[in-house]
Amino acid sequence: MNTASAPSAPTNEPRYAAIKRHIRGQIETGEWPVHFRVPSENDLARDFGVSRMTARRALSELTDEGVLMRSQGLGTFVAEPVPAGSLLEVRNIADEVSARGHSYSNRILLLEEATASTDVARALGMPEEARVFHSIIVHCDNALPIQWEERFTNPALVPDYLQQDFSATTPNAYLSRVAPLTEADTTVEAIAAEAAVAEALAIDTHSACLQIWRRTKSRTGTVSFARLVHPGNRYRLGAQLRF
Repeated sequence: MNTASAPSAPTNEPRYAAIKRHIRGQIETGEWPVHFRVPSENDLARDFGVSRMTARRALSELTDEGVLMRSQGLGTFVAEPVPAGSLLEVRNIADEVSARGHSYSNRILLLEEATASTDVARALGMPEEARVFHSIIVHCDNALPIQWEERFTNPALVPDYLQQDFSATTPNAYLSRVAPLTEADTTVEAIAAEAAVAEALAIDTHSACLQIWRRTKSRTGTVSFARLVHPGNRYRLGAQLRF
């Protein structure tokens, strides 16, 4: 790496910030394209005349910000732009991934019949401890986990839910076909990932995540209640309003 080509540093700029600025500059100019392997902590420490801890902070912060991604045992690489979803649409995540020209895949962690908790029963408009279908699926973009989906579904409205092959389709696509959406309630909040979610999404426990609670309805009633969790550095939400 030629640090002499880096832009001059602002007065009193911390050294880790100078490294971050240099890396961002290399990416923005196209010198380091997506999936480019960036210099190691040792290389950055040597080239910038700083400690490994300082170099590590720069790489860690850029990873948290979604600029870089780390692969255990392989190194740190320039990340692809963070995918975006819409607050105003209920889109099939497989379609979102395909629209970016990427490969969609998923892992089915749970698919079972369960009894509704108080909160789930209230959300679905059912009696407490009523029978519900419960699924947990991790959705991936180019094999990188981007969404944990935990969904509770009303068996009376979609009795064949548990018989579906969700490795070939998504719950969203199936439900849109058999119980077309007429209404959706959505709540978004920031959370720290608990252990099970963090493990499934391949992130550290307590990492910042974006959590979406979504209740969907068809003309026959409330169909499902879902919890969608995205790693904060791998996903963003947006909305566009026209008047």
